[in-house]
Amino acid sequence: MEDMLFYDRMQFAFTITFHYIFPQLTMGLSLLIVYFKWKFLRSKIEKYNYAAKFFMKIFAVNFTMGVVTGIPMEFQFGTNWAKFSELTGGIIGQTLAMEGLFSFFLESSFLVLFIFGEKLLGQRLHFLAGFLVFLGSWASGLFIIATNAWMQHPVGYEILDNGKFVLENFSSLFKNPWLLPAFLHNQMASLVTSSFVVASIGAFYILRNKNIEYGKLFLKTGVIFGFIASLLVAFPTGDWNAKNVVKYQPATFAAMEGIFNSEKGGAEIILIGQPNMVEKKLDNKIAVPNILSFLTYQNWNAEIAGMDQFKKEELPNNIPMLYYSYHIMVGLGTIFIGVMAVSLFFLYRKKIYKIKSLLWFIMFLVPFPYIANLLGWYVAELGRQPYLVYGLLKTSEGISPTVSSGNTLFTLLGFMGLYFLLGVLFLILIGKTINQGPEPKKI
Repeated sequence: MEDMLFYDRMQFAFTITFHYIFPQLTMGLSLLIVYFKWKFLRSKIEKYNYAAKFFMKIFAVNFTMGVVTGIPMEFQFGTNWAKFSELTGGIIGQTLAMEGLFSFFLESSFLVLFIFGEKLLGQRLHFLAGFLVFLGSWASGLFIIATNAWMQHPVGYEILDNGKFVLENFSSLFKNPWLLPAFLHNQMASLVTSSFVVASIGAFYILRNKNIEYGKLFLKTGVIFGFIASLLVAFPTGDWNAKNVVKYQPATFAAMEGIFNSEKGGAEIILIGQPNMVEKKLDNKIAVPNILSFLTYQNWNAEIAGMDQFKKEELPNNIPMLYYSYHIMVGLGTIFIGVMAVSLFFLYRKKIYKIKSLLWFIMFLVPFPYIANLLGWYVAELGRQPYLVYGLLKTSEGISPTVSSGNTLFTLLGFMGLYFLLGVLFLILIGKTINQGPEPKKI
């Protein structure tokens, strides 16, 4: 049973990790595409229109990869997690169906119109098509996170005698107090990723002395949007999320922060430390006293419940991984704010285009927003364990009893091989698109 659970979780973790590489770019990039198109309508300067169409090409490749890698995840609900689907399908099926029927078709339909229909539509309708792509991509994120929010903090449900969950109030899915903070935090984090991608392409062009005009435009846009989004990820959206965890999942918060024992007189915030699960303490820790209490309750002396206040079965079942995922994510987020603040300073001074070391740093930093986004999802999912539906349905109760661990391992290895090939193909397509540049070739 434990082997089945382990391989089922491993397979879903692998497929969702690879899948989320793509939508985390498209959601933020869709907003930047709308911005470039809006700038073109306002200024009639052609480079903004070329920029919008250039990034829509990159969007299209990411969108396609997201669709291809998202389909196997849907099937896993019926194969590896059939019991979970049977018990909760009456609730999560609502939001997942809405994501497929509304968001996906809205996004895909107008994506085609934006790429191929500029002359047919005219510039204003072309802008509208781009805006609807943006709307569809963000609506998709909303419906997916509404599903996850219900699993994190179940609301508006009733459990029947046969154990099935049914929805008592449909609107409660979207009034869930977990939803809005999680959605806004996720979207701002996606915008950080897309801003770094746009800025890094700009830095690449400047360093290669190619498409200089576009390089400066992309770098400037990426830095400005990236700085704003990096701040919003931390506050208020990150702070809002953390306070939700304190309120609704206090055991998870204690594990995230590495609080083994409740501390009277205020809780310290951990900068560095390694969880020692044998002695129930943090080794080699560097901490700042009372800061965590103030950030959480705006009270320097507020007590925060430690892991000693909860039963073992209430605690996340992989505390070290949860702790490291959270702290690395926060550390990377802090670095992003710092890098974008420095870049914005030199942009204001009109020196950024000549500082090669900073351009190289921006360009090679681009994988790290992806890592931070993925770690954010790991924090959410690891923090919810050992439950699929927090406090109500254990993860071990949701797997399919008829799918063996051997079958799951075999298909996991198949996914790894197939996704490796898809990853190589993706990098080739993106590389060729960037190398061709924003302007169409002159015949």
